[in-house]
Amino acid sequence: MTQENFKSPLLTVDSVLFTIKDNSLKILLLKRKNSPFQNSWALPGGFIDVDKDGSAEDTACRKLTDKTGVTPPYLEQLNTFSSKSRDPRGWSASIAYFALIAHEETNLDVTPRNDESAQWVDVESLMDETANYQPLAFDHQQIFQFALERLKQKALYSMLPVFCLPKEFTLGEYHTLIEIILGKSIQKKTLYRRFEASNMFEETGETLATGARAAMLYRLKEDAELVNFERNLG
Repeated sequence: MTQENFKSPLLTVDSVLFTIKDNSLKILLLKRKNSPFQNSWALPGGFIDVDKDGSAEDTACRKLTDKTGVTPPYLEQLNTFSSKSRDPRGWSASIAYFALIAHEETNLDVTPRNDESAQWVDVESLMDETANYQPLAFDHQQIFQFALERLKQKALYSMLPVFCLPKEFTLGEYHTLIEIILGKSIQKKTLYRRFEASNMFEETGETLATGARAAMLYRLKEDAELVNFERNLG
C-alpha cells in the first residue's frame, strides 16, 4: 500500500500571542475574511508553506511577524489539536504555540499594522459570556484557554512573564505584570527575592520617575537563560 492510498489531513499552525496593554492581559485576534467562519475572530495562523518554512515554528514566527512587524522574543509549542470535526473542510490538525511580546516593542496602537481586521483583545472579554466577542473560529477558544492556563502556571514557577515587558523596566512594572497575569496580589518582597535569585537581569544605570522617588531600570542580560523555581509563588 502506497502513500497515495491515504488522504492527507489539513495541517495548520496557530498561535496565542500575549501582551500587556492598558494594565490588562491581551491576545492578538484576527477577523477572518474568508470561509469557513467568515467574519469570525480567530488566532493568527495558517497553513504551513513547505517552500518557505523549515519547521512548524518557522510558520508560527512568519505569521506573527506578518501581523506585528517583529518576531516575538518568546515562542513555545503548546500542544497539537486535531479531529475530523474541528474544520468543516476536512480532517485537520493544528500545531499550536503561545508567544509573549512587549506591546511597546511592536510599535502598534489600536490595531496591528493598521489592519482593521486585527485587534488586541482583553482575555477577560473572551471568558465573559456577556461580552461582544462570540466564540472564536474553529477550536481556537479551546486553544486560547489552554494557552492562558499554561501562562498562569508558568508565571507561578518561572520568570517567563518578563518577556511581556519592554527591554527596560522597573521592579514595580514587573510586580504589576505578575499580578495582572495571575489575577491576584503577590507580596513584593517574595517577588523581588525571586527576581534577584534568578540572576537574569542587570541594572541599566538609569532610573524612571515613579512618584516621590525614582525607580531603577533593569534589563535582561544578553546571556540570560530562563529560570524555573522549585516552589510556586504564594
